[in-house]
Amino acid sequence: MRVMIIGGAGFIGCNAARRFLKRGDRVLIVDNLSRRGAEANLQWLQSQGKINFARCDIRDFEPLCQVFDDYRGLDVVLHLAAQVAVTTSVAEPREDFEINALGTFNVLEAVRGCRSDPLVLFASTNKVYGGMEDIVVEEGPGVVPDEKEGRYRYRDLPGGIPENRLLDFHSPYGCSKGAADQYVRDYARIYGIRSAVFRQSCIYGPRQFGIEDQGWVAWFTISAVLGRKINLYGNGKQVRDMLHIDDLIDAYLLAVGQSEEMDGRIFNIGGGPAYTRSILGLVHQLERQLGREIPLEFFDWRPGDQPVYISDITKAERELGWKPKVDPETGVAQLTQWVQENQSLIQEQLGDLLE
Repeated sequence: MRVMIIGGAGFIGCNAARRFLKRGDRVLIVDNLSRRGAEANLQWLQSQGKINFARCDIRDFEPLCQVFDDYRGLDVVLHLAAQVAVTTSVAEPREDFEINALGTFNVLEAVRGCRSDPLVLFASTNKVYGGMEDIVVEEGPGVVPDEKEGRYRYRDLPGGIPENRLLDFHSPYGCSKGAADQYVRDYARIYGIRSAVFRQSCIYGPRQFGIEDQGWVAWFTISAVLGRKINLYGNGKQVRDMLHIDDLIDAYLLAVGQSEEMDGRIFNIGGGPAYTRSILGLVHQLERQLGREIPLEFFDWRPGDQPVYISDITKAERELGWKPKVDPETGVAQLTQWVQENQSLIQEQLGDLLE
């Protein structure tokens, strides 16, 4: 297959590209290399096999169309390019809109002009559901030994948030990704573009150069390995479902294998109720794995921070035949090992953030 991965030098993109390469597919990476670690990821990918690369920004429509024209016969377009931090969207809402909403519109228009009718896979976010203030959240005991302080939980939704949950875009990031999410869905209805939208939860794994505002599992792990203090916002009882990168890519590949059935379908993709951690629970797990205490500093809650987010993943299991396999204990241990083995690279890429 001929696969274009837009944002392919990012964390998810480079891991996905490697999987497609291992299958024997031909891969084109499209990226503007603006993210920390992107150039390092691209170099790593080029060591894994034959990779085609086009440097392009999805905000620039004509150059993007030229890339599509140059790389014909596409079977799959995996669209991952995005501005990914809520805090950045609040500080720079126009840039956030232009990358996430306008950029995705440009990708869809480029696909619409593509003769080969590729399948479009779009990485959306659980932030399209907003703060969900109407859902009752209560405190309860931890569900793993590392959660000494307890955790928050949904009182009435033990299976998590389903796809038919009311959309309620909160923050410029939620608005821009939500608009893109719905454009992808509607282009399937109006123009017949085969597509699937993945509303992704907390994705983590190797080659993630996480920072405090995005990629928190990797940021915690990097900070812990390097002996740095971790800042916590709120009381640390917030809960997220965690999904290892390998499991996410499994979902992508299953959708590719059922491409004729991908008619604008939307899937919540996360660890689900079985693979969750509280914020402090992850800290304690890292402490146990590293054999030492991690210094913490607490701050006020950040606006829009959800006390709980857990994906209901039963639709993906039912329609894709997908279920996550890598539990947080195993996955975080794997990530910790990667960080330990790549400390120099991480310090080089994150630089001033680690000072």
